[in-house]
Amino acid sequence: MTSNLLQRKATAFVLWRVGNPNPPPVLMIGQLQPGAPIVLLDVQRFPLLPDPEFADLWSVDAAECELADGVIYHYWFEVSVSNPNQPATARLQITDPTAWSVDWRLRGPRMAAPFGDDDRYPAAVVKFSGGQLVPADPEVGIDGFAGEPGPDTLPPNNRLVIYELPTTWTRSAEVGGRDMGVGTFRDTLALIDANAEGENFADLDVTRVGRSYLTELGVNALELLPPADSVYDRQWGYGTTNYCAPDFELGFPLTYSSPAPNRDLIELVNGCHVHGIRFFVDSVMAFSKNNPYLAAACDDFFILDPAATPDDPDAHNSRGDGSLRNGYGASLFRYARLVPDAYDPISGAAQALYPVRQLMKTALCRWFADFHIDGLRLDSIENVQNWDFVQEYKDLARALNQQRFADAGVTGADERFLVVGEELSEPLALLGQNRLDGLWHQSFKDYLRMALVGRNHENESTFEATVRKAIDCRAFGYTDLAQAVIYLTSHDVEGYRNERLYNFFLNNGLSATDDLEKREKLAFACLLTAVGVPMILAGDEFADQHDLFGANGQVTQDGGKQVDPVNFTRLGDDWRARINVYVSRLIQLRTQSDALAVNDVNFIHVDFNDNKRVLVWQRGVPGADQQVVVVANFSDYATPNGLTDPNAEYVVPNWPATPAGKSWREIPQDRAVAPGVAGREPIFPWEAKVYALVWAP
Repeated sequence: MTSNLLQRKATAFVLWRVGNPNPPPVLMIGQLQPGAPIVLLDVQRFPLLPDPEFADLWSVDAAECELADGVIYHYWFEVSVSNPNQPATARLQITDPTAWSVDWRLRGPRMAAPFGDDDRYPAAVVKFSGGQLVPADPEVGIDGFAGEPGPDTLPPNNRLVIYELPTTWTRSAEVGGRDMGVGTFRDTLALIDANAEGENFADLDVTRVGRSYLTELGVNALELLPPADSVYDRQWGYGTTNYCAPDFELGFPLTYSSPAPNRDLIELVNGCHVHGIRFFVDSVMAFSKNNPYLAAACDDFFILDPAATPDDPDAHNSRGDGSLRNGYGASLFRYARLVPDAYDPISGAAQALYPVRQLMKTALCRWFADFHIDGLRLDSIENVQNWDFVQEYKDLARALNQQRFADAGVTGADERFLVVGEELSEPLALLGQNRLDGLWHQSFKDYLRMALVGRNHENESTFEATVRKAIDCRAFGYTDLAQAVIYLTSHDVEGYRNERLYNFFLNNGLSATDDLEKREKLAFACLLTAVGVPMILAGDEFADQHDLFGANGQVTQDGGKQVDPVNFTRLGDDWRARINVYVSRLIQLRTQSDALAVNDVNFIHVDFNDNKRVLVWQRGVPGADQQVVVVANFSDYATPNGLTDPNAEYVVPNWPATPAGKSWREIPQDRAVAPGVAGREPIFPWEAKVYALVWAP
């Protein structure tokens, strides 16, 4: 299963949908000459012709373009402008909207007003080889996956721990301050493959040869913040420009003479799979920044000002309260614009269709075919707005994944793929109507953070209800743990109670390192034993903190949020290193324990006497020989003489029976528990003990 348009691109330069066809579009193609500045040599112009079957499909056969075998070319399509805010007589050189690779070093010419720098589109890149047009980077071809294991070797959804990694990193400078840079595909690979070395951050301990930080940590899914190409200079990347191309900057470390994003992304995903890590793509489909269709077929693809046309079906978000969609500085896509008798880039048939939906599906086909992705996180569902499209996209993704497994001759596709949406109001109808597989469970973060500072959530009358609901996503209406992605912090760090966990604690009056260490550990004990799919924002596993703030000292859209980096050098702090070890041990438990791979959870003890706030929950199928028990103390209470009296104890009634041949082990401290002692050990302030049944020595 693939896209008909992508198949056509193997032998022709193809442009689908042209809003202003007079005069017709033209292919401009040449060879790059490196230098300062780089230039395009031997530029040739070839008119694109309308397809005899489809009036909205334009192409020119590669065989007619006088291309040399084995050569990599740069090209644009020249089109007449269709944007209503620009003169229709103007011609612009645009990027191929389905380009496999783009080169931002080579952009279209500067134009007189009203055109600006945003109208200077980057050249697309392609290689002519054996009579075919094939994906390539600007100066290197692309190899496929080498030594990739079968997809059935990757972890199922109910055992995932996702690592959400920003593409902006920083290091502490030698003389105060910070040194920020791009955490490239190569730097990310160095976190996984002990034989790979970092590039922009080669000097970090976590990226040095001989170390595989993420496998040491134990996470088994990587979600790199949007890896598709964006004009943004390493903000979060939430304004995709070229949907079929991996990001130029993430494939262009400072040590490279030319970018290689396709090659480097393939190596990264392959490295993930070799190490048993699934690769999730963060997809931004509500809006686009500097997209070539703004010039080529503006009204088919974009609603430029929802406020000016409130009756337009694409004007409002999906919350149902009359709110307009928000493009956050980018241009909003149309998902309700139906065009009749059009070429379908997926099936190749003529039919009525929604152009944006089919463009996104075409890009999805490319990411599956060439990058072997294992899951999707869909950004800003409320601004995508169209639930019908969301379901179409999810269904296609699942079908493509099933085909991948079938082609490999293995089973297990459905439980090893997940399409998750971000809609922070958590409309469960998206799940009940089978539009998505799962949602970001924002309420877990909101509830648990209140518990971690000793307060009820504002929607709950008791502290007990606050903790119970945080630990079991089914209390909010979810029916399975794989439906709810739970997190302590996400990349969306703007505003109070959204900031990194470390800063949240500071903002709530905690400052002593000892207190911060306790609360961070307690937070992860809850996250990694709760019902849901845990996700960790990179750096939280060692209590990373914000480096960028707005004018009022808060993380905001303009100050900090868009570029807030992860600082791996903080792992060198002793107390942070202890948190990192603690978290790693819990991750290993979460990914391996049968007790945490099921929905079963039972609160076996609650103690609010004498200012205590102690809750004990048991995970695992009742009666099974794998059980996990968490004793969590959300208070300042400590067992008297707990560190000095060998007889001091805190008794948990109804402790589960110990099966023959089994014993209890306290996981975060990595210690065996003597027979009869589990459930009778002293407890300490703001601490969790996590016990698991293991085979007795």
